[in-house]
Amino acid sequence: MTSTKEQHDAPTREAVAEFDLATYLGSYKKLVEEALDGFLPVQYPEKIYEAMRYSLLAGGKRLRPILCLSSCLMMGGTEEMAMPTACALEMVHTMSLIHDDLPAMDNDDYRRGLLTNHKKFGEDIAILAGDGLLVFAFEAIASHTKGVPCDRVLRCIALIAKAFGAEGVVGGQVVDVESEGKPDISLETLNYIHTHKTGALLEACVLSGAILAGASEQDLQNLSLYAANIGLAFQIVDDILDITQTQEQLGKTAGKDLQAQKATYPSLWGLEESRQQAQKLIEEAKAALAPYGEKAVPLMAVADFITSRSY
Repeated sequence: MTSTKEQHDAPTREAVAEFDLATYLGSYKKLVEEALDGFLPVQYPEKIYEAMRYSLLAGGKRLRPILCLSSCLMMGGTEEMAMPTACALEMVHTMSLIHDDLPAMDNDDYRRGLLTNHKKFGEDIAILAGDGLLVFAFEAIASHTKGVPCDRVLRCIALIAKAFGAEGVVGGQVVDVESEGKPDISLETLNYIHTHKTGALLEACVLSGAILAGASEQDLQNLSLYAANIGLAFQIVDDILDITQTQEQLGKTAGKDLQAQKATYPSLWGLEESRQQAQKLIEEAKAALAPYGEKAVPLMAVADFITSRSY
């Protein structure tokens, strides 16, 4: 296990810039998608499995499972230790997208370049597909994690459940829904929405991989700081892209925040200030990983990707 007790020279900007992130993301995306496919074979009743697989295997960046795998590897663990949890995190994330797209929420027609789940299968099956993915995520962790002490597995289950519940994603979504159409949303409220709705699950992704590998409490504090910063930066960039990109580039309907009269970082700060704030957060995230030396390069490169992405 790697820990902060083993001090390393901080990786240079050149080392991070030279890291082949595209190949790294591509190879781990392939591994994750193969594992996801194996977790959910179609069986009776076929309709629900088809609906779950439709959204789960629809592509996307797979950033959340890759963060889990990367933090596990940085802390001296293996891909095999973290893969069930990495897949579970993608299942939970996909569930949130299915439900977020429903008419009662964002009422979206497209996700990842395809019709949303409820447009393809109907609202009833879409709700059940989301429910099925959420429950199966925890089954995957509990039943398929090998070579990891039970206390670490239990800690991951509790962490992910809390991150997705009323203290995390669900709580953030509630405040988001209640804030729609209100012209005077404060920065404090906007930060609350996104540190919970987006940041909580990203933090769980980073921390769960490290926990499985046996990271120390100091390691987890460092990784929590990294995750909190990339989580908020991720949302700021999402808000920017919603304004500046097309539906074809995003794979989902562009301009939805404006249509729904939602407060966003660009609406409070403007585009240029939003970009600067996102970059500042990324620099703070990378600084938190300095003690880990070259082992931290993949996570640092992922942080840079968050502000440079176009989708």
